[in-house]
Amino acid sequence: MQNEKEVTIQKEKEGLERGNPHMPAELARAMKKQGYHFVGKHSATKACGYTVSSLKGGASCYKHKFYGIKSWRCIQASPAIGCNLACTFCWRMIPEEEGFKWNEINAIQEWDDPAFIVEGLIEEHKKLVSGFKGNGKVDMKRWLESNDPAHVALSLTGEPLFYPKMNKLIEEFHKRKISTFLVTNGTMANALRHLTTLPTQLYVSVQAPNREVYEKITRAKTLNAWESFQEFLDIFAEKETRRVFRLTLIRDVNMLDAKGYAALIRKGKPHYVEVKGFVFVGGARNEERNLSYEQMPAKEEIISFASEIAKESGYRLVDYHEHSKVALLCSSMETERGRIIKFEK
Repeated sequence: MQNEKEVTIQKEKEGLERGNPHMPAELARAMKKQGYHFVGKHSATKACGYTVSSLKGGASCYKHKFYGIKSWRCIQASPAIGCNLACTFCWRMIPEEEGFKWNEINAIQEWDDPAFIVEGLIEEHKKLVSGFKGNGKVDMKRWLESNDPAHVALSLTGEPLFYPKMNKLIEEFHKRKISTFLVTNGTMANALRHLTTLPTQLYVSVQAPNREVYEKITRAKTLNAWESFQEFLDIFAEKETRRVFRLTLIRDVNMLDAKGYAALIRKGKPHYVEVKGFVFVGGARNEERNLSYEQMPAKEEIISFASEIAKESGYRLVDYHEHSKVALLCSSMETERGRIIKFEK
């Protein structure tokens, strides 16, 4: 006869399996414990630390400083939990490292409807912020605004372009006057080619300046990832929306070869380049990643390397977000933030 704890675990397992039939129940339970809220079979959202911080009057994210979004009105989400890369610096839980045997690349047979996903993500976001109403530190004006999200960052976990109905998904967000920040790992060239309803801002993660470092960092689960990345950048350069490169720099690993990064910038023609320091948190701490706390670059190093890339690429260093450890470069043709600022050491 099962005791009460065993019955509870079994009910949780059955519930998670119904909500995520393509994911091992143990993995879904582990992700829920980390704060993920699932929507349908393959989408998820999670409260961003900056959403919480900004609600309490604390720090807002770099997107607030650089691009003017309201962090407390931003949904952090993904329409596709799986990923074809296993980047060493990524804070996400990589199933294989946690002992889960799950084909996260080809796990979904039938994809959820875009409108269903959007409504579900909005509803779960409201649940995530609802508990802050009674917090004495929370600005009630901001709390009320947080229940009417204005932005979505499709960057939570996995590779969003796995979702084959991205055009319609973006359209559904825009119909609700929610701006979209789509972050992709740069391997889904064909999906990008067919992306005709463009996000407000299109990001690509640039993990390395050359093939050797790229393969070491990304630990790709698919063949010819570097070649796909090169093709992706050619298509990326032609997309008529605001385009951004995101670099995550690890000391003594990929924080090198500024000329290599500059060559990729010339190829992809982003409006902005975010040069971010690696943070030793979450999955990045796993022994399999071979990373350490000491590999997090300091502010001065980030600014110095960003300046090297700017010099090699012809871009300008225009801003820095202290809390996120990210410097912002902009193209000479980008006029929205055209001033060069001086940094205090």
